[in-house]
Amino acid sequence: MDPDALDLLRARAHWLTADLLAVPAAVLPQGAGPQEITWSLAVAPDGGIDRRGDGAVEELPLTVALAGLPDALARRWPHLAACHALRPDAETAARAAVLLTGQVALLGRDGTGARVLATSLQIPGVLDDLYAEAAAHRVLGVSWAGERGRRVPTVAVWAPTARAVELLLWDGVPERPREQAWAPAGEPMRVPMQRGHDGAWTVTGTPSWADRCYRLELDHVLPRTGERRRVGTTDPWSVGLSLDSRHSVLVDLEDPAHAPPRWLEAPVPAAVRAVDQAIYELHVRDFSRDDDTVPAQERGSYLAFATEGEGRRHLRRLAEAGLTSVHLLPTFDLTSVPEDPAEQAHEAPGALATLPPDSSEQQRRVRAHALRDAFNWGYDPWHVLAPEGSYTSSPGQAHGGARTAQFRTMVAGLHELGLRVVLDQVYNHTTDSGLHRSSVLDRVVPGYYHRLDADGDVHTSTCCQNIATEHALARRLMVDGCVLWVRHYRVDGFRFDLMGHHSRADLEAVRAALDALTPEADGVDGSAVHLYGEGWDFGEVAGNARFRQATQGQLDGTGIGTFNDRLRDAVRGGSVHDADPRSGLGFATGGLDPRHTDLLQVGLAGGLRGLRLRSQETGQPVSGEEVDYGGAAGGYAASPEEVVNYVDAHDNETLWDTLTLKLPPDTPMVQRLRRNTLALATVTLSQGISFWHAGAELLRSKSLDRNSYASGDWFNRYDPALRDNGFARGLPPKPDNGPRWELMAPLLADSSLVPTEADMAVARGCALDLLRLRSAHPLLRLGSAEAIRRAVSFPVSGTEHGAPDLVVMLVDGRALDLAPRGDEGVLVVLNASTGERAVTVPGLAGQRWELSPVQREGADETVKGTRWRLAEGQVLVPGLTAALLVR
Repeated sequence: MDPDALDLLRARAHWLTADLLAVPAAVLPQGAGPQEITWSLAVAPDGGIDRRGDGAVEELPLTVALAGLPDALARRWPHLAACHALRPDAETAARAAVLLTGQVALLGRDGTGARVLATSLQIPGVLDDLYAEAAAHRVLGVSWAGERGRRVPTVAVWAPTARAVELLLWDGVPERPREQAWAPAGEPMRVPMQRGHDGAWTVTGTPSWADRCYRLELDHVLPRTGERRRVGTTDPWSVGLSLDSRHSVLVDLEDPAHAPPRWLEAPVPAAVRAVDQAIYELHVRDFSRDDDTVPAQERGSYLAFATEGEGRRHLRRLAEAGLTSVHLLPTFDLTSVPEDPAEQAHEAPGALATLPPDSSEQQRRVRAHALRDAFNWGYDPWHVLAPEGSYTSSPGQAHGGARTAQFRTMVAGLHELGLRVVLDQVYNHTTDSGLHRSSVLDRVVPGYYHRLDADGDVHTSTCCQNIATEHALARRLMVDGCVLWVRHYRVDGFRFDLMGHHSRADLEAVRAALDALTPEADGVDGSAVHLYGEGWDFGEVAGNARFRQATQGQLDGTGIGTFNDRLRDAVRGGSVHDADPRSGLGFATGGLDPRHTDLLQVGLAGGLRGLRLRSQETGQPVSGEEVDYGGAAGGYAASPEEVVNYVDAHDNETLWDTLTLKLPPDTPMVQRLRRNTLALATVTLSQGISFWHAGAELLRSKSLDRNSYASGDWFNRYDPALRDNGFARGLPPKPDNGPRWELMAPLLADSSLVPTEADMAVARGCALDLLRLRSAHPLLRLGSAEAIRRAVSFPVSGTEHGAPDLVVMLVDGRALDLAPRGDEGVLVVLNASTGERAVTVPGLAGQRWELSPVQREGADETVKGTRWRLAEGQVLVPGLTAALLVR
């Protein structure tokens, strides 16, 4: 017999609706059909079924109904469509809600009565069947009612499988005892909560509860072991927390005490179309921790965004040039950083600075503190509706509504600069599951919120514990979170981590909830909030295995963007996953592959699959969809707002580090600078959404680190004061970079590869001009597939005038019914060769073109050498130059 056949520690069958269970064929004994087995549902109200299915249990008969699932359930659970369907009798189905508060299992016996199968059940389906519709109308977490100053809180937690729930309430606001950091003293008051028909437990308090600490304690029968336990937890819908998330806090987000006047008065940036966005991806701590023009206690905090320091001055420069949005890496409550500075470990920067540039000692010292230092990207969510406490200015400000006030001050500071605020959201995974330290969801409803494999174990294809937002309340957490950050913090957009692990329906639910927010009712226009994310297709959900995913090419008509890896790889060369980072040269790194040219052209035209152009590779007409990207379509979008063009982000090597790794070591610094600007031009002058990683315009390096999520402050240097671009700070951390150290060491030791302050200033000036070009020329932002089809062409590609290291994009305003601002046309020329190019552009002879005033008056002296020959219709463009001409 299969040793897994009798094992309740595995959950290999599914209870999908009150009147239907599903068992995969793989679970059946070899050679046996479902009709040859006598099936029963084993239930134990207080638990106690042992691992093999024995014990004092009630067995309720099940009958074999179908060889597969009914059509409606097969559409709902496509990965289970071929399962055998089992049905309980009507009485058992009517008892489902009660049975699920105890231990349940599926048992099977052969014709002799011998048990041949015992397995626990996966129960998200039946919980949704029983409760989702009613629970949709329940406000979860803390809600407040009544007049200001006398508002009364109600706490609600959805826990349909719990047998009892108590609220543990502490008296007063915590102070800091010597022995325990920021924890409330004394024993809590225990307040029983009442269960509702929707599976939620609620209790209503008094105005005196405001700002007090609370936790939840639930009486559970754990699903697989049958152990009965009292499980303590914070509230998964917490909007306020104590230091280090030990307690939830009863915060009223409408309390004026948490609403700084600056936030109330800051003007909300005007709504823009998705394609008008120029986005800057920034980490809160990176932004100011090394900024000595900011008060010491504010460095690395929310408040630095509202303090006039070097970082804020740089954001102002960017905004004045045309930047529209700041995308902040995760700012929700996360698990990986101790919030109390007294609990953090640091390596003195001065000691690290004395070490050789190619030494491995810096990374060794940084790694020694990686679990206790103050830096992490933050893709490890704990409470997704509350701000992270380590970004506050002091431990006291990490408690309760003080976090809210400081976060709102940050939003105000950015809004004052005219910058929209985009929050990075992580609803695809949690750091922990089960009863581990930072697990919240599984403590409240065991086995519900996470996506489970065939044995009932949590899928970890995201490198963490995957959340199943196809389950109603998991989706609800995602929707509630997005609505809360918009209504109560006035943020302007969201970027979704690993968005392909969500369904299109998930994102449509978020979009619909945001669109329902109005200035009159909510103080915000939710329809102006932009959404985009990582539309990668991998893991257990790949290929729409469980639902129609929110991936590249599957978001037509939603207005939701996905990152365009096609343009990224065409510009950089190779793949970010290459074992050897020198593999494959791209358009900006010295490559001559016409396939890259085709991919770049498609990206410049908004990544449209229906785009028509002549291929540089074959000389033949092709559609965007027919341009090959490793077997996938080069053009995948139906509309340009579905594409976010980028050449680097927080993931993988920075753009400057990629140039360092791929270019010959003797490449002159001036050429390196020009290639950096050229790469940024492919993004900034494109018809899609423009996206920069913070510091790309400053030649930012992470000392060649390809995965700096836990590489500390030392390897995540961001310096708008232009003192240090972050290169040559030692060999990067060994876990992700060790196999490349032999390649990296001589580069890091080469002082000629370190840019000077003057180099960084030149790069910044040229990059700011790119933003000014995007802002000044609306023909770069047409905004519709039809306008792009009519106006955008690549007249040189695939002709005798073309070359792999040359792209000429014509945007003909005359082809449109109404050219923006009367523009008649723009001509973008990207010359990736090192020498001047004379390019005859078919059809333009006798027309008057000239360099854009932005570049004529800009920082790049080389581009000013661009010339137009009227009679020939010929443009002369200097080497390694992005030039924009206007008609």
